Amino acid sequence: METNLEMCVGIDCASTEHEVCLSKMLSDKEVLKVASLTISNSKNGFVKLEKWMLKQRLVKDTKIVMEATGVYHESLAMFLFDQGWNVSVVLPSMSKSFSKTLKQKSVNDKLSSYMLSIMGLEKKLDKWKKPDPLFRRLRNLTRERGQISAEQTAVKNQLHAESCGAWPDKGAIKRMKDRLKMMSRQLKEIENELKLWIEKNPGLKKKVENITSIHGVGLITTVSVIAETDGFNLIRNAKQLVSFAGLDVIEKQSGTSVRGKSRISKKGNSYLRKALYFPAISAVKKEGPYKNLYTRIFDKTGIKMKGSVAIQRKILILMYILWKTDKKYDINYHINELGQPRRATLHELA
Repeated sequence: METNLEMCVGIDCASTEHEVCLSKMLSDKEVLKVASLTISNSKNGFVKLEKWMLKQRLVKDTKIVMEATGVYHESLAMFLFDQGWNVSVVLPSMSKSFSKTLKQKSVNDKLSSYMLSIMGLEKKLDKWKKPDPLFRRLRNLTRERGQISAEQTAVKNQLHAESCGAWPDKGAIKRMKDRLKMMSRQLKEIENELKLWIEKNPGLKKKVENITSIHGVGLITTVSVIAETDGFNLIRNAKQLVSFAGLDVIEKQSGTSVRGKSRISKKGNSYLRKALYFPAISAVKKEGPYKNLYTRIFDKTGIKMKGSVAIQRKILILMYILWKTDKKYDINYHINELGQPRRATLHELA
C-alpha cells in the first residue's frame, strides 16, 4: 500500500476568486490530487481556506505555493504568513516554464492550482517573507512616480507635435500645459514624501547616503532599487540579485549548428532595469572603472547596449554590497593595507 510522503497546496490567484488544490506525493514519486476548493479573495475566504486546510489535517509546515499574479496574491499571502503557514510565491515565468514539463495541454484556473501543487512537491522553493511596510510604501510611491513621469513624457511629445503643426489648436495646447503643471506638482509631492520617509528612518537614511555616493546614482534610483528588493531581504547573493532584475545573460547554443546571440533574460523585475538605465549612462561619462569597462565591451562587440547592460549589473551589485557593508563607495580603494597597488576585485570594480 502506498504511503503519503509529502503534501502541498497550490493556489491560483485572481482578482475575485482563488482556486485551491491539495496534492500529495506517494512513495513511488507519483503525485495524486487529494481535494480542491474555491474561495473568495476576501478575509472570509481566507478564514474558510484555513479551516479547510486544518480539516484536511495539514500542519503549518505544509508547503503552500501561489503565483505572483499582479497584486491579487498579496492579501492571501500575508494572511497565511501571519497565521504561521509555510508560503512560497513563484514568478509567473517560473511557473510557466514548469508547466511545460507536464503532460497537460489545457489551461484553466483549476489546472493551474494543481500544477502549482505539483511544483511545490517536486521543486525546492524559497519561503516567502512578509514585505516590510516601509519598503512596501516606498515601492508604491516610486512606481506611481514612474507612471506619472511616463505620462508626462507622452504629453510633452504631444504638446510639441501640436505646437509645431500647421493649424495648432490653442485649446488643446492650453489643456496639455495644464496637465503638465499638474504632473510636475504631483512628482514634487511624491519626491517630498519619499524624502520625509527617509528622514524619519535614520538607519535607512545612512544606507541611502552610502549608495548615492556612487556616481550617477541619485535618490530616486536608490529608493527604487531598495523598495523593489524589499531592502534586499530576499537576496542571498549577487548572482541571485542579477537574475531577480532580469539582467542575467542567457545563451542560445547547441552543438556547432545553433549559435544564437547572447542576450539578457529580462525574466525579472522590470522596475529595477528601468531604475538602472540612466545611472548607467551617467556613470560611463566619468573617467574610472565603469567607463573603462564600457569602452572594452563596445570596442569588442560594437554594441553600445551590451556595455550599458554590463554597467547596470555592476551598479546593482555595488548597491547591494554597500547596503550590506554599510560603507560609502570609494573609487580609489585599490590599495592594500601595505600601500602596495593590487588588482581590484570584481566587487570593488562593481
